[in-house]
Amino acid sequence: MTPIPVPRPVLWLLLAIFAVANMVTSTSDLNVFVGLGFGLATLACAAALIQQHYAQRRG
Repeated sequence: MTPIPVPRPVLWLLLAIFAVANMVTSTSDLNVFVGLGFGLATLACAAALIQQHYAQRRG
């Protein structure tokens, strides 16, 4: 299964949006699982950016 390539600016934009959403949900009275979801999405965007960086550096 080949991963779908996502342009780097889109990943940076999603990373910023999810990080801000994570901060907002962490300081509000929302369910903890909402904040956890945004945190995992932030982590996934960061991991994709790191993977793209190393793939481009090697190739």
